[in-house]
Amino acid sequence: MIQEVLPDIPRFYTALAEWSACVVYVLLIRKRLPRARLVLAAGVGLGALLGMQHLASALPIALWVVGMTLAVATMYLIIVVCAEVSALAAWYFVARAFVLAELVASLQWQLQTFFLATPAERSPGSVVLLVLVYGAGFSAAYAIERRHFPADQPVDVDSRGVLSAAATAVITFLISNISFMSTNTPFSGRLGLEIFYIRTLVDLAGYVALYAQQGQRLELRRAAEVEAMDRLLHSQHEQYLQARNNIDVVNRKYHDLKHYIGAIRAEASADTRATYLDQLEHSIRPYGTQVETGNIVLDTILTTKSADCAHLGITLTCVADGAALDFMSPMDVAALVGNALDNAIEAAVALPDPERRLLRVAVHRQDSFVMLRFENYYEGDLTFEDGLPQTTKGGDNLHHGYGLRNIRQVSEHYGGTLTVHAEDGWFIVRVLIPVPGPLS
Repeated sequence: MIQEVLPDIPRFYTALAEWSACVVYVLLIRKRLPRARLVLAAGVGLGALLGMQHLASALPIALWVVGMTLAVATMYLIIVVCAEVSALAAWYFVARAFVLAELVASLQWQLQTFFLATPAERSPGSVVLLVLVYGAGFSAAYAIERRHFPADQPVDVDSRGVLSAAATAVITFLISNISFMSTNTPFSGRLGLEIFYIRTLVDLAGYVALYAQQGQRLELRRAAEVEAMDRLLHSQHEQYLQARNNIDVVNRKYHDLKHYIGAIRAEASADTRATYLDQLEHSIRPYGTQVETGNIVLDTILTTKSADCAHLGITLTCVADGAALDFMSPMDVAALVGNALDNAIEAAVALPDPERRLLRVAVHRQDSFVMLRFENYYEGDLTFEDGLPQTTKGGDNLHHGYGLRNIRQVSEHYGGTLTVHAEDGWFIVRVLIPVPGPLS
């Protein structure tokens, strides 16, 4: 075996590299523990990895795979304990951390065997080089990986992504280390120190492949999000156009029905006449009231949603100065107000107590800003991520829960802000948008 000629990476170096790689990915994603307990857990993890590597060094070469498996299992436990990820997603990060550890450890050992005549494990020169290479390597990995793990997005790796990462890690490890097992294969090196170069190069290729996979996953996700949000925006606009047409039709019918009511009053039977009148007036009441705020888009949306609320047994109260929204495009007004009301109506319908099915809407000027406020009762526990509540809808989360994101996108387009909070049983959505200078 090649280890009999060339000294391989010390177990201490390997354990430190594996631990450092785990720390890099734990820092990139949400933490499961508070800072003090996180530091303690990381320290225990380092001790466990050192112990596992020491145990692996004492095993016969025939049990080499067992030693590696124990080390990988320890890395998995570190990530599961320290990071807020699912059991499946943890394996994804283990694969990435393992390849990163192999790359940095291989690079450091290659440089050490090249520059130091006697690559002793704990000589002053070895320690300095270890600190420099490990510090630079893992810091660089953290810096370039940050763009792939946005703080406002949860980690949602599926089984296909985990299998792909695991396969890449296994293949990378086998090819990069095959020369240390046997030089009698088509993929083995035979030229002394150049074997270290081959291992480092293969590890680098594996890391780049994993990095590219993550980038592709993010691009696909972003493309799907843009498509879903664009589809939702256009759906809101189409709803507005359809609602405008429906309201015109209903208003014409309403005026016709007033003549029908006069004819019914001519009925001889007072009881029959009264019954018909009550039924007819009750059926047209929700549609005969046109909300007028001074903004035709807001009028249409509020009129339509008022009719929906009346049908669903929801009490909607509204105080709105529609003229305050004249600087916004009709599509943006439809997206912002339509999404907010759809979310509120959905939450109100789910309440078992009809007395709590209340919605309050306010739109008004406040100095040089326009304020939009939507309030509704809610029940249950809410979990917030990046200032927004997590969707409670099951199924495909990719196409659900974008209502508030659309509202935030519209508000930020105009330089405004969205705040969402729960208070005394009320769920409150507040949008604050600055009014452009010429209109202020």
